[in-house]
Amino acid sequence: MEDYRKEFLLRMYDQMFNDIDTHILVVWQSVGVVVGAFAVFALVEKNIIPIDYACSLMIMLSAWLIAHLYDASYWYNRNLVIIANIERQFLSGTDLKDIHYYFGKHRAKTAMLTHLKIQYALGIGIALLFTFYHFVARVLPGIHEPVGNFEFPRSLPYLFILLSFVLLWWLRSNRIKSYKEFLDNSPGATVNTTGITYGVGHPTDPPE
Repeated sequence: MEDYRKEFLLRMYDQMFNDIDTHILVVWQSVGVVVGAFAVFALVEKNIIPIDYACSLMIMLSAWLIAHLYDASYWYNRNLVIIANIERQFLSGTDLKDIHYYFGKHRAKTAMLTHLKIQYALGIGIALLFTFYHFVARVLPGIHEPVGNFEFPRSLPYLFILLSFVLLWWLRSNRIKSYKEFLDNSPGATVNTTGITYGVGHPTDPPE
């Protein structure tokens, strides 16, 4: 039975890495948002889509990208916990220095991979760019006009910003709670990490 357990854990170990690769490929979604930005600009210039709806669409796409980044970050961290817990079944305390120190402590609940942070910045940047463009083109010229001249479509991008903020805040909180719940229920075997420094390379939550 011990041999079967080892075989099962090793196959599970491989599968967790496959799952991580799947969620890391979220990079292609950021490419889609960039392509969408160029397409929306082209449609606006040809007067096919009004600028109010075009900017709202790009804000929605940026929020969609950021939502996927939060979810991908959760799945990466969760799978890394499973991988570390399996490694703790085979590695000893001396392996923290002889092989790698990551399995000694799990990543912080808010930790995000650098390449996901880069895509996150891209999503925020695109949303801000279209918001600024809309404000200069649609809001600023009519800022001194009478209230009776107010056009509801002008407010759509800002309503989408508010809605996106609420939904992304909820999703982020949900993913953090899910990860904390997983750590509480499956902390793995205890490892003595005395003498090991955790920081930028492998951020962990400070002791409570």
